[in-house]
Amino acid sequence: MFDKGWEKNAFNQYASDLISLHRSLPDIRDDWCKEPGRYQKDLPSTDVIICFHNEAWSTLLRTVHSVLDRSPEELIEKIILVDDFSDMPHLGKELEDYLKAYPKVIILRAPKREGLIRARLLGARYSKAPILTFLDSHCECTIGWLEPLLDRIAKNSTNVVCPVIDNINSETLQYHYTKGSAIQIGGFDWGLNFDWNPIPEREEKRRNNSAEPVYSPTMAGGLFSIDRNFFEHLGTYDPGFNIWGAENLELSFKTWMCGGTLEILPCSRVGHLFRDKSPYKWKSGENVIKKNNFRLAEVWMDEYAKYYYQRIGNFIGDFGDVSRRKELRKRLGCKSFKWYLTNIYPELLIPDEAVAYGEIKNKFTSLCLDFQSKPLAVNLWPCHGTNGNQFFTMSKIGEIRRDENCLDYDMKNVTLYKCHGMKGNQFWNYNTDSSQIRHVWSDTCLAVNEKKDKLITEKCDPNRVWQKWYMENYDAKKLYGSHGNTSIMTSLK
Repeated sequence: MFDKGWEKNAFNQYASDLISLHRSLPDIRDDWCKEPGRYQKDLPSTDVIICFHNEAWSTLLRTVHSVLDRSPEELIEKIILVDDFSDMPHLGKELEDYLKAYPKVIILRAPKREGLIRARLLGARYSKAPILTFLDSHCECTIGWLEPLLDRIAKNSTNVVCPVIDNINSETLQYHYTKGSAIQIGGFDWGLNFDWNPIPEREEKRRNNSAEPVYSPTMAGGLFSIDRNFFEHLGTYDPGFNIWGAENLELSFKTWMCGGTLEILPCSRVGHLFRDKSPYKWKSGENVIKKNNFRLAEVWMDEYAKYYYQRIGNFIGDFGDVSRRKELRKRLGCKSFKWYLTNIYPELLIPDEAVAYGEIKNKFTSLCLDFQSKPLAVNLWPCHGTNGNQFFTMSKIGEIRRDENCLDYDMKNVTLYKCHGMKGNQFWNYNTDSSQIRHVWSDTCLAVNEKKDKLITEKCDPNRVWQKWYMENYDAKKLYGSHGNTSIMTSLK
């Protein structure tokens, strides 16, 4: 039974089933959130839309009960459960019979497998409330989660708001709270993958209290509230998107570019059960995420779409007709993607502004640095000249980057590690005269081992050909404080 639960759900269903559907969770909100008069009276109501496919009984109903138990009754019109063509018996009549005792909860059944995006739109079309709130089917809402979301939208209908998403452990089902100082905002990389980033200093300075709403360039996409009319004004989701993927970035981009604001609210806390893999299977042979990304890039990213295409080797497949989505953007008078990068996400490193971008090739072996995502690592692989996993950048402060991960030498191994911006183990210098990449902190040079299958560092020697590298599109003038090959890094010898 234990193994079967893991196989079906990719989390410990056995542990989940032992936990009460009404388990209590502590209130960890900042006192600022609980001050009298913090939220306006007569808040608008919302429908909560929860899409599911073959969800475990305990996690689905714990999600539902957390909404019912921890939300003011008058603020919830309906909880709309959208069944995306589940085939597990407990989600049929047994679920319907159980929910008869809860008239605010209704079930919509999709007649065929639709995928997350279209299932959400099915729930949105059925909804009648002025505000739409979307949750995943394995969440737990905490005390006071809803009022901050509704209050921000009541103050400005173009605010799109997200709770802080806490982690529910997939093995123990323990609820892990994110401390206020560790709250992060959404970002993305040029492979169009969503990621979490620390709150930048410019945003910290804008706020007077750490519990105040924080601007976020992107949303994770599973948990958020939005004004119904504004959602429709923005064109909901691209109807050409299939199943799931890119819908969170699309809604994030057009919220900012088309007159809205995207915020994360530290006063709103919702736990989410994160899984290492999806337990669901799809018959479709197409790479739906890549197709969705093509459409996203073509419609919203202007001249910056090329950076995504570089990451996938410039192999652009069929993404269908996007003319109507481009017409929507023009009709809404949306700003450019350059405006978005300049004003909303200036922390994102733009490849053309990097000191180097493209291949990092070992001249002796003709092998290139090659990115591996799972597990996170950097390997050596024959250079193929199509970018993709061999696309790296060098930042102005001497980081060799793959998006948010940096080449890191910990005095034992050369690997990839989350960029920290403090130089140290991630501080490199490229000398075009000797073709060497020097690790400044250890004063050693990047090299290929004798078997030609691993990156190492060793004592710098310009006569060792396996230490010689070619960094594509390298421009030393872009280094901070650089003076040709005698950059600021030489002063640290």
